[in-house]
Amino acid sequence: MEKAKVYFTKEITPESLIKIYEKLGVKLNGNVGVKVSTGEKGAKNYLKADLIAPFVKKVNGTIIECNTAYQGKRNNAKDHLKVAEEHGFTSFANVDIMDSEDEFKIPVSNGKHLEYDIVGSHLENYDCMVNLSHVKGHAMGGYGAALKNQSIGVASRNGKAYIHSCGKTESPIKCWMVEYEQKDFIESMAEAAKAVKDYFDRNNKTIIYINIMNAMSVDCDCDAHQGDPVMEDIGIAASLDPVAVDQACIDMIWNSTDPGAKKLQERVDRQEGRHILPYAEEIGLGTRKYELEEIEAKLLKIRQK
Repeated sequence: MEKAKVYFTKEITPESLIKIYEKLGVKLNGNVGVKVSTGEKGAKNYLKADLIAPFVKKVNGTIIECNTAYQGKRNNAKDHLKVAEEHGFTSFANVDIMDSEDEFKIPVSNGKHLEYDIVGSHLENYDCMVNLSHVKGHAMGGYGAALKNQSIGVASRNGKAYIHSCGKTESPIKCWMVEYEQKDFIESMAEAAKAVKDYFDRNNKTIIYINIMNAMSVDCDCDAHQGDPVMEDIGIAASLDPVAVDQACIDMIWNSTDPGAKKLQERVDRQEGRHILPYAEEIGLGTRKYELEEIEAKLLKIRQK
């Protein structure tokens, strides 16, 4: 497989987010869904409105989310929308909780653990999707970025339970009682992420991937008691390949000289989080081989004109 192109900028601004999107060279037409975590009530490091609003407006996007499997303030559409409003998302875009009415199953191919993925019924309303991810740690998955945002993130409440239980149950209550091997859960996330990509491919719909590496805590944005960031901001990465963009971000975290990077690395490896990358490549979701192109200089020239 050829190397995937991954674009990167150290600048984390509304302007650089738009420029790195434009660098991908993909025109998003029709009904555009922007999949972003709205953040659990009490979380503080989710992607903020002032950073992403200009981009979402530019693509005329709708913020799309699904309810959580755990008991929190986002496990039903009414409360979830309230949190989205409190976190500023409704101030610049419509917010669609995709499993607020129903759900449907999409097939998993090449999977060892899942027979299908369960997604919110509203997903079929979108002609393309921006997988806009905040890179951070995660208590169960090790880290969260494009692959997690496309698996756990796009899955309905029951779908999340099915992934978390490695295909054993669709019950959000029973899934937390299922015993499983950690690598099986990591692989289940990759299988669900591939199911979403396959669904879009079959229907001639596009997904683009943008990862924002700022305010990186060892805790996920789904954690109501999310800790403070443990390392300096790195930048924004974008690609048409979800495996490549996550691999690039992981590499940057591992290559960082920031002393705090070790805390994030430890969180990722404690949960065998990096295993999702070779497994996702193995099942055909993308490639870990990438060519990184930095675009800072071009951004600076644009500003000077």
